[in-house]
Amino acid sequence: MKKAYVLLFEGYADWEIGHALAELKRLGQLEVVTVGFDEKPLSSMGGLQVKTHQTLGQIDFEEVLIFILPGGYMWERGYPEDVMNDLLSQLDERNIPIAAICAATTVLAKAGILKGRKHTSNSMNYIQKTVPGYSDGDNYINKMAVTDQHIITASGLGSVDFTMEILKKLDVSSSEIRTIWYDAFKHGKYPDDFEHPA
Repeated sequence: MKKAYVLLFEGYADWEIGHALAELKRLGQLEVVTVGFDEKPLSSMGGLQVKTHQTLGQIDFEEVLIFILPGGYMWERGYPEDVMNDLLSQLDERNIPIAAICAATTVLAKAGILKGRKHTSNSMNYIQKTVPGYSDGDNYINKMAVTDQHIITASGLGSVDFTMEILKKLDVSSSEIRTIWYDAFKHGKYPDDFEHPA
């Protein structure tokens, strides 16, 4: 059975992927696999102590339903670009959905994954400053989250929109349930007579 994979690293932005992981597991009944660069325990930006299930080198691409990249300072301060570029290239070649939020969008840009695809980030100015040689501004969309083909990108301020795009892309639950969920978490609207599916 295919699973949702998420890359974790020291200082990852835990809140940016919180909604997505919870709803993939709760609404989607999907197994979530946490992946690290190595086997060392790590801490999120919020101080959560985490030990990942496996390392990047142990990924079986046949099992990956979606690969999620959270934001974090590491993307701006230095990371193993060769490793990430190879990973993203393999995912992209297999048309496996890749979902990146906040600074992780710059990793996709550096790897050439965003070329010719509609995308977003924290702002146009941010991605231009962070990605040397960024020249895909014509495809930049000033929205909280954008999906083009199998690539999902989002602003760090758009975790709810990011989750919604992931749920839609994977066709998790029904359109009605997704809309109710979005209205609740984005706008604080929750129908009094709604019975959530068990």
